[in-house]
Amino acid sequence: MLKAENLKVKVEDKEILKGINLTVDDGELHVVMGPNGSGKSTLALTIAGHPKYQVINGKIIFDGEDITNLPPEERVRRGIFLSFQHPVEVEGVKVIQFLQRVLKNLKNLDEIQAYEIIFAAVQELGLDDSMLTRFLNVGFSGGERKKLEMLQAYLVRPKLLILDEPDSGVDVDSLKVIARIINKLHEEGTAILLITHYGRILEHLKPHRVHVIKDGKIVASGGIELVKTIEEKGFAAVEAL
Repeated sequence: MLKAENLKVKVEDKEILKGINLTVDDGELHVVMGPNGSGKSTLALTIAGHPKYQVINGKIIFDGEDITNLPPEERVRRGIFLSFQHPVEVEGVKVIQFLQRVLKNLKNLDEIQAYEIIFAAVQELGLDDSMLTRFLNVGFSGGERKKLEMLQAYLVRPKLLILDEPDSGVDVDSLKVIARIINKLHEEGTAILLITHYGRILEHLKPHRVHVIKDGKIVASGGIELVKTIEEKGFAAVEAL
């Protein structure tokens, strides 16, 4: 599904990723952990095609195709969805209008079809439908923003879902809802790359693989036991494994 080969990335002439090798197979759930500033978000944004992040070495393969130089909109059409750590606020655009446009562009649905699918998804996921009449992320709490991101992912049903710190700024109840939607997408076949710097969301998930990034490199990969080591001893302990 996804392969990063010796990926080196710079931002404004500063090298952030220094040779990342990562493979995520169809339907797998991988977790990337690391301290702040280690390169986690850079990895997510590079895979999604953010133009600020320049690949200076290596390549990104998705579904057997080299997408290293594809623009972000083409990556979306191929099935890559990035849930942002800090979703932007958009005054004047209601959530329902935004979601209808997303479904029109990606699923070729008209407004009525999209409207019905959106409301059905909100009910199925147990979300508050009042969010649909509000302006996009304006005045939303951290939990509301992340739940809206997950609703978008559920409507799109991507091949690969990249989650950049979905547990950041989220209360306990919202975290359970977010984890439930992640599990639902995973069970339906979506491959997931989840980025976090602590493991509380992993209490609700069962990752196939856990990777630890420090200073732009993957320094360890393993099972859920890595999370326990990090929680007990910190990231410094991982390099000694």
